[in-house]
Amino acid sequence: MIVIFQKLGATIIGSMLLGIGVNGFLVPHHLIDGGILGIALILHYFFHFQTGMTMIALSVPICLYATMNERGYFFSSLQGLLISSLCIDLFAPLRNEFFVSNLGSALIGGVIIGLGIGLMLRYKTSTGGTDLLAKIISGKFSLNLALVIILLDGLVVLAGFSFLELDSFLYSCMAITTVALTTFWIEGY
Repeated sequence: MIVIFQKLGATIIGSMLLGIGVNGFLVPHHLIDGGILGIALILHYFFHFQTGMTMIALSVPICLYATMNERGYFFSSLQGLLISSLCIDLFAPLRNEFFVSNLGSALIGGVIIGLGIGLMLRYKTSTGGTDLLAKIISGKFSLNLALVIILLDGLVVLAGFSFLELDSFLYSCMAITTVALTTFWIEGY
């Protein structure tokens, strides 16, 4: 019973950190994270879709894949996906609250998001997107989790290169690297 409450607590705190990092630091400077969140942010910037709701829609195929490979992660990740998506949309008012440079936003936002994701992964839950996919891949092939996250997230940021200004692209690369390293440190701590 205690494990369930720990997992729920990690999911709630991790989701809140994710919502703060995304809305307080990435969105104001049109930076993107990698993975499903990065795709959702690109869609938000160009079509004004709600980021959290878009994450849910885009994560369904990965969650279905997880049911076939990692059932234990599926239910926790579904819970994490729903709570983190809700927090991202609820914390949208933070977009005008912090006045930090692009560099500061990439680093601070990356650390905050990495803390949230790392905490969730440590308790075998995630946002259900590519973090879950990275966890599955790193486990199956004995690869470093941070490396897999950087590769998956890097692919999304690279795809976003055609949509972003050069400085936003470079700061987004810095943000995903910071997210991945922080996630690795927290998840493995």
